[in-house]
Amino acid sequence: MPVTLEDTKRQAIGTKLADIKALQNLLISIEEMLLSALTDSDLSDRLRNMLEDDRKNLGVLDTVIVQYGVKGQPKETTEKMVGEIQKLMQGSELTLFEKFAQLELLKHKQTMSGLLIHKAAQVVGADVEAAITPLNTVNFENRSHQEQLKAFLEILGVRELTGQNPDQGIWARVQDAMAALTGVAGSVITRTKDDMNILEIIRMDHTKVNTLFMQVQGTNDAAKIQEYFGQIFKDLSAHAQAEEEVVYPAIRSYYKRTEDLYSDQAEMKQMLTQIQSLSPSSPNFKENVKRLMDAVMSHVRQEENEMFPKITENFSEKQQEEMATQFKTAKSKFQDKMAANLK
Repeated sequence: MPVTLEDTKRQAIGTKLADIKALQNLLISIEEMLLSALTDSDLSDRLRNMLEDDRKNLGVLDTVIVQYGVKGQPKETTEKMVGEIQKLMQGSELTLFEKFAQLELLKHKQTMSGLLIHKAAQVVGADVEAAITPLNTVNFENRSHQEQLKAFLEILGVRELTGQNPDQGIWARVQDAMAALTGVAGSVITRTKDDMNILEIIRMDHTKVNTLFMQVQGTNDAAKIQEYFGQIFKDLSAHAQAEEEVVYPAIRSYYKRTEDLYSDQAEMKQMLTQIQSLSPSSPNFKENVKRLMDAVMSHVRQEENEMFPKITENFSEKQQEEMATQFKTAKSKFQDKMAANLK
């Protein structure tokens, strides 16, 4: 039986990531609305910083979804919930305190969803953990936002009930809680912008596919082999499309061996198609994957050792970030096409 490219566990994670993105857009719209309702300059500044984080993290989520490589759509219940909350928050039924309480609940839901993805990745495979690494920063910042929103609720709630401000020391407690979180999170707090440059994005792809190859070689379970190769097929196909559409045309005039890269990928596509036609339980399946791995790793070494320096020498950081955006867009479109063909 030929390899199927679908896997229910990976598709479930793709759906959950789509849910998280839908909720992120909701958080941004609510924060924009609440910002216009605040008259307190200190709270406005703090909410504005939170909004900037969430806008940045929307871009990080887009990167995670593209790097993950399995496209999903938000659940109908998620879309229904988003619509109902938007209507509620735009209305006059809730007080300002109650609207911030809703925001805090949504932040909690977003935090737990991000942590759930992280835990699911540990179960499904090391390649998933590699793909979703940027999500760690989003998870930390959402948890930090929760601590700040608790202070918002204390201040707004006391004002609503008494017309006065609560006792001092609220923000000091928040700072202590955030410092404790920083100590636990450690090095995950690394990304201050959503833009990754093209070298970072391509290197992430290389790391992920190498992890998938190692997972194939490390098991004799035909179901797992099928799952891992299915992801290799998707990832290499989308990666090749994006490089041929965005990167190679840009670097061609600076790197004389660009045609070799095109040739490598044409050969890899043929190998992918050939392997897909085999049964994962056949004796020579892993041997064919090993030959593919050797070809891919040779291609990776050429890109990272020869092409990367040419990009660094001839493109500014801003240009590299713009190329990364174009690369992710090309990958995303191809992933959408693959997903549609699998339905």
